[in-house]
Formats: sequence, C-alpha cells, structure tokens
Amino acid sequence: MALAGAVTLAMLIVTLGHANRERDRALERQRHSYEVMILARTLAGTIARSEASLGRYVISGDSKLGQLYVDEWNLARAQLERLDILIEEANQQRRVEQLRKAYEARGEELSVIALSTTYHRNRQAYGLYYQARQAEALLQINRLLTALIEGERVLLDQRSTAAQETVLHSNRIAGGLVIFGIALALGAILLGWLMFRTVGERAEARAEAWAERARAEELAAAVETATEELKVQEAKLRQIQKMDALGQLTGGIAHDFNNMLAVVLGGLELARRAEDREVSLRHLDSATEGAHRAAALTRRLLMFSREEALTPEALAPRQLVSGMRDLLDRTLGDGVKVTVEDATSDWAMFGDRVQVENAILNLAVNARDAMDGRGELTIRTAETRVDTDTLPRAAAGDYVMLSVTDTGAGMTPEVAERVFEPFFTTKPAGKGTGLGLSQIFGLVGQMGGDVMVRTAPGAGTTVSLYFPRHVAAAAPTPVEAASATPSPQGLEALRILLVEDDPRVLAATMGALRELGHDPIACSDPREAEGLLARHPGIRLIVSDVLMPHMTGPEMIATLRPRHPDIAVLFVTGFAGDVQATGFEGHEVLRKPFTLAGLERALAAALKRVAEGPVCAAA
Repeated sequence: MALAGAVTLAMLIVTLGHANRERDRALERQRHSYEVMILARTLAGTIARSEASLGRYVISGDSKLGQLYVDEWNLARAQLERLDILIEEANQQRRVEQLRKAYEARGEELSVIALSTTYHRNRQAYGLYYQARQAEALLQINRLLTALIEGERVLLDQRSTAAQETVLHSNRIAGGLVIFGIALALGAILLGWLMFRTVGERAEARAEAWAERARAEELAAAVETATEELKVQEAKLRQIQKMDALGQLTGGIAHDFNNMLAVVLGGLELARRAEDREVSLRHLDSATEGAHRAAALTRRLLMFSREEALTPEALAPRQLVSGMRDLLDRTLGDGVKVTVEDATSDWAMFGDRVQVENAILNLAVNARDAMDGRGELTIRTAETRVDTDTLPRAAAGDYVMLSVTDTGAGMTPEVAERVFEPFFTTKPAGKGTGLGLSQIFGLVGQMGGDVMVRTAPGAGTTVSLYFPRHVAAAAPTPVEAASATPSPQGLEALRILLVEDDPRVLAATMGALRELGHDPIACSDPREAEGLLARHPGIRLIVSDVLMPHMTGPEMIATLRPRHPDIAVLFVTGFAGDVQATGFEGHEVLRKPFTLAGLERALAAALKRVAEGPVCAAA
C-alpha cells in the first residue's frame, strides 16, 4: 500500500503539474492574443484621430492642429512596430507586412493634403481630403486591422481548445489515479483536495479570460464613441466659422449699400429741388450711377457664390484699361494720381468683360484705401512668357499680365498670405466684406491664370493678374455702355399681362411697358391670371415674376399653357439661381434690375421664340 500510494502520488503530482503548465501556457497565449487585439484596435483609433486632426487642420489652417496630426501619425507608427513584435504566427505576420505598406501609402496621401494646407492651397487640400476619405489605402488599413483581430480571435479559440483538451486528458488520468488510490484513504483525501484546487484555478482562469474580452470590447466601444464625438465637434466648428463669416459679410454689405443708397436718394432729392433741367438731369444721372453700382455689387456677390455664369469673349488689354479711365478717375477721386503703362502689342485674353473690369476696379479701390486716399496708382499691361513652376496654379505658356501698383503702406508677410481668403479683410468692421480679392482669385483661376502679390511694409503693393493668351482677335471695348440708350426693336403695340406680387415693382414695370408703347394689364396674384386672360382677349405676351406667394411663375405658366399655347412668356427674376431651376425650358428670362432697352429686347426675343416654334411646357 505504501509503494502503491507513493507511485500513485507521484503520478498524480506529475499529471497535475503538466495540467498547471498547460493552463499557464494557455493563459499566456490568451493574454498575448488579447494584447494583440487591443493594440490593433488602439492603432485604428490612433489613425482615426490623426486623420481627424488633419481634417481640422485643413479647415482652420491652425499649425497646432497640423502638429497634432503629425504626433498622432507617429504614435500610430510606433504602435504598428509594437504589433509587428508581438505577432508570431506566419499568416498574421504577412498581414502586418501588408498593413505596414498600406500605412506608408496612406501617409503619403495625407502628407500631400497637409503640404497643400501648409502652402495655403486650401481648395486643393479640401478636394484631396474629401477624396482621401474613400481612398484604397484607408480601406485596406481597415480591412487588414479587422483581419488581424479576427485572426487572433481564431488563434485564441484554437489555443484555448487545445489547452482544454490537454487539461481534460490530464484530469482523466488524475481521476484514474484517484480511483486506483481509493483504498488509500490518505491518498484519496489528498488527491480529492488537489482536484478541487485544480478545478477552482480553471474557473478563475476562465473568469479572467472573460474579463479581458469584456475589456477589449469596452475599449472598442470607447474608440467608436470618441470618433462620433469628434464628428459632432467638427460640425460645430464649421457652423461657428460660417456664423463668423456671415457677421463680417453683413457689416460690409450694409456699409456698401448705404453708400450707394445715399447717392441714389441724394440725387433724386436734388433733382426734385433743381429748377434748371440740365442740373436736374445731372442729379438723375448721379442717382442712376449709384443704382448701377448697387446692381454691380449684387453681381459680384453672385459671382463669388458661383451662381452667375460668366460670358467670356476676346479682350484687348489696352482698350480694356483705356475704356475704364474715366470710371477709375471718378471712383478714386482727385487725391489719387492714376498712371497707365501699356507694353502690349496685339495679344488678347479670353474672359468676361464685366468681371475683369470689376477685378481691376476692385484692385484700384483697395489700393486707394491702402494709400488713405492720396498717392500714386500705376496700372501696367504687358505680354510675358511664363516658364514651368513660375506660377503656382498655371502652366507654362504665353500670358497677358495686368498689374496694379500703389504707393501705400504695404503688407506684412502674415497678412499677404491671407489676402485671398474669403471674408478676410484688414478694414474696420462694416468697412468691407472681404470678398473682393477672393472673387478676383476665383475669376482668374476660372480663366486658367494666376495671381501674384509683391509687397513689403513701407514699400507699397503690386498685384499682378496673369491671363492666358487668346489667339482670336479681340473685340474693341466701347467707351460707353451699350445699354445706355434704348435701341428700338420695331415692336408693334402689344397687350401684355404683367404678373407681379410686389406693388412697387408692378407699378414701375407697368410704367416701363406703357413708355414702350404697349398696353399692360396688371395682375398681383398668379391665381387670377386665368380670369384676366378670359376677360381681356388679345393678350399676346405674359411677363411674370418667378417667386410669388401661393404659386411660382413657372407653375402658373404650366397651368396656362394647355389652354393658351400661342402666348409668349417672359420671366423676370432678381436671383441668379432661378435661371438654373426647372420650369424655364423654352422661355426667355430677364434679369432684375433692367433698363428700358433691356426690357424691349427681352420682349422681342420672347415673341421671336414663339414665332420660331412651339414652346415646351414646364414639367
């Protein structure tokens, strides 16, 4: 019995020792697998935070956010190296190597975005950033991280199963030994106690494994929650920026329109009091000029929002600048001496005449403000050959160069770097919108050219516009606006239905139509148009506003067209976005504000359209 008990005890000790070693080995492998999975999820969170920091850097241009992006990206690199050290299985190592390549490829994509933002190529940075959100490298990183975690989970299950089988096998042997030593009371009691202890340790190990798994899931949930919170904060930041920009814009526009309305109201008041007809006409001309300047400001705002289409044509720079000489002299005042230096031959550029003139006028006004209303302003036109990489946004080739130089205080490098940002202005609150130079930047970019600024504190400023050379002959620039004098269209007197909900606009348009010799019929509600057409036979044309209560202009025409297919239609709108809306197909559109000549031409075009063929009804 003593010998049998000793042998049984020895065999039991060996078996339990093997079971303990297998248990410890299984726990170690489980800990290793959990560490790999946690590190993989942490790496995914670090990459997400780095890209989020880059997104905020692209939006705000804050260098601290750019440094935060670099730090997070370097931390992700260190975590990837740690992951490479931890993983031992061959398939997992191949995935880590693929993940490293995808990480490097993603780093190159994000570096291009960061460099574009650093060099203030914000439009390019925005486009690259939103394209990079669906880049193949990012998708591959996510797939590889998911595959790594799933692979470790499979390995964990395999290792746990193998360890359990080994432990169970050892337990079976121990059980046989316990049965064999049942005759040995002391041995049986000892073996029973050891078995009880072994089962307890296995239960503890299993509890620890479940706790580690729960911790890994909590970490994953925390990463997901942090990512969602980051998206919310980014949205709040964009909204704050929009509200700040709106405040600046409102003050500047209010100031500009107050100045223009002062000219209009003052001119009308002086014209009303003047006894001499020539003096009265001069005051009326001044009021008209103020109204045209207000309309021009609206056109500049619409162009900046990209809602007004450009009408390009061939332009000769010499005639373009000379045709603006009187306008520049009146605008800048006597305190500014304007000098024009022309070095062009017969080169032309291709662009929208009104917008290019607005760009020159805007630069001149900015130069006058920089000189406090007194100084010398020089406008130069020249022809130049540009080599590769000379201009940041333009390719090599022939360019027409137009520059505006002032003798003002100049700008610091920090201010010069931001002059083309929308809503950025150095003028006091309410004195400017910050849209002028950004509008010029967008216009020149649309024409395929570029803008260069040369300035220094105390040395004045030169803004040079580079327009690509156009080979076609340029049309001469008229000295006076073509629409100043109405050109007769030879129209006979027409009976016209005028639909307009604003009583003041209705009265003014009625007067304009009567002045042109027509017989207008007023309609203040589009729902009454059908009845007026029935009560007034002989109506050949409908002039309608677009946005009205109860029913829009296109909706009204769509209901009238089946019963009145031969009546011409002319839409009148003051919003550039209306022209791209549905319901205008086959109809003429006249922009507010308009002149008598413009109204007469639009009426003739509407009648001509009906005469040439049937008008397509709005859907």
